[in-house]
Amino acid sequence: MVDIWARSCELLEDPVFIVSTEGTIVNVNQAALAACRKRRQEVLGQAICTIIHGGKLPHIACPLEQFLQTFSSRVMETHLPGLYGDYLLTISTTSHREDDRRLLLLLARELSREEARKVEYHRTAQLAAIGELAAGVAHEVNNPINGIINLAQLMLDDARSDEDRDLLTRVVSEGERIAAITHKLLCFAKEDQEEKVILTLKESIDDCLNLMRHQLHKDGIEVVCEYLDHPCQVRANSNVLQQVFFNLLSNSRYALNQRYQQHDPKKRILIRCQQLPFENNNGVYARILIKDWGCGIPQGLLDRVCDPFFTTKPCGEGTGLGLSISHGIVKEHGGTMKIESVLHEYTAITIDLPAVVPPSES
Repeated sequence: MVDIWARSCELLEDPVFIVSTEGTIVNVNQAALAACRKRRQEVLGQAICTIIHGGKLPHIACPLEQFLQTFSSRVMETHLPGLYGDYLLTISTTSHREDDRRLLLLLARELSREEARKVEYHRTAQLAAIGELAAGVAHEVNNPINGIINLAQLMLDDARSDEDRDLLTRVVSEGERIAAITHKLLCFAKEDQEEKVILTLKESIDDCLNLMRHQLHKDGIEVVCEYLDHPCQVRANSNVLQQVFFNLLSNSRYALNQRYQQHDPKKRILIRCQQLPFENNNGVYARILIKDWGCGIPQGLLDRVCDPFFTTKPCGEGTGLGLSISHGIVKEHGGTMKIESVLHEYTAITIDLPAVVPPSES
């Protein structure tokens, strides 16, 4: 019965994968082999995440493989680097079995350019909504935690024993740590107190690189800067925009050090700035690309990397706030931030900000 089912899938022009609930590929059609550019023996028996997403991190479970274990149907629009494009992925349950394993059918239909744009728009809107929700939670937490810190400090002043002083000192310390996290969340939710000024992106990025130059040199990381348009200016808050660059460059440094323990010619970061015209508009925008060839991010996690407190780093090595804060800052400046990544290959973050055109060029 499974063979008949598999032969019927060969009639379909779209890629089809037959997988177990554990995520193991049992069969594929010819369209799937053509899409992933592999031979049948290279695909059968492999994890579906390895083939369509390019792999996964050992310390984080693949969301797709976790969902397959529920033996449920689902439709999602997503980028599949293993199939080299954007797809509408349909997961269907079936009554067929093989070796006492329940099987599911994954059908991938490639999206048109317009459909892919709509997916990106909805993803950006979803990230903005998550940022606003996180900011609201931070507001609610901020006041009571400051009250706890103040009360603990008052009690600390009147503490009568070393044990009491030790416990209250720990309360104050942990409270201040929570307050620092809520402050980070709020910093991209509130309006800037500092007035936005016209900045030259080259100067802002160079200032940030100067702060990190020693660390990057020590790690053997080469930074290549391409400033395609001069002066490429934007109206922004200097301090918070530098925070964005610092967060992204710090992530690139971490990813490169994870992939390359020693010196390697691929251990480099590319920073590119250019000025581009808006479509169907007389205005222009500044595009900043920060790309590294580090460990990359599994495709199944890309939709979550901007969620507050979600991190792809091992426990204790990251707070999960860097990208969420950066996304909020860019949004507050009227821009967008897009993340592309392939595991074990690269991560590229593109920031688009409204540009300021000097009078002589307008």
